[in-house]
Amino acid sequence: MTQPPEQPQGYPPPPPGGQYPPPAPGGQYPPPPPGGQYPPPPPPLPYTDQYGQPYPPQQAPGTNWWAVVSLIFGVIGGVLISVVAGIVGLNKAKKGQGGRGMAIAGLILSALWIVGLIAVFALVAANKDKIADSEFADLFDPNSVNAADIGLGDCLSEIPSDASLVASVKTVSCTEPHKGEVYFVIDVPGGSFPGQSAIIDYQDRCAPALQEFSPDAMEDPEVGMFVLYPTEDSWKRGDRAVTCIATTDVPRTGSLQQ
Repeated sequence: MTQPPEQPQGYPPPPPGGQYPPPAPGGQYPPPPPGGQYPPPPPPLPYTDQYGQPYPPQQAPGTNWWAVVSLIFGVIGGVLISVVAGIVGLNKAKKGQGGRGMAIAGLILSALWIVGLIAVFALVAANKDKIADSEFADLFDPNSVNAADIGLGDCLSEIPSDASLVASVKTVSCTEPHKGEVYFVIDVPGGSFPGQSAIIDYQDRCAPALQEFSPDAMEDPEVGMFVLYPTEDSWKRGDRAVTCIATTDVPRTGSLQQ
């Protein structure tokens, strides 16, 4: 007699006839929730790589310090540093860092500094003769000194053409070729300008002083005298010296003093 096959343990027996229960009436899914609204969908997941790991959040670009340096040195006139930092800053900006505007501003300021310096040099070159006779000559020529500051024993490389318009002179060592030698200086006293006639009286002392300084120079027809004296305008700037200078047309070396 044949035995029916044993059923695996843990599973319910199939329904009679081997059929499963019929689907729900009408074959429809469960009715929608009241009001016809479904719950909102869940928030989207972050982007993931090929292994399913989420990508890290995107970081803000770092500060472009090259652009900052270019702007700072462009303001204060550090042209070379500003230009180099500006070029590097622009390259950094192309790679995503900020500061493009600051780098461009630094380069523009550097260009303005260069144009300004060129204009100043051109102006100085065009007016070098006027500057040489002005009180600012010592700023451009280390051998130029204020005419009121030369003293006894100083030698001049050139003799000014007009004593009343001299603001500065060029001095050299007396062992080098020169055309003038200071041999006598008189300080004019007083708080206010004494007048031109009083200044002339002081100038008249130069001839006797040259006789005492060098009798041979006084007798030499090739030796002349040039006098620097204060004017009313230079007096206001503190000029108080009447300066007697022995001159020669041909440059000479050494002192005239005997």
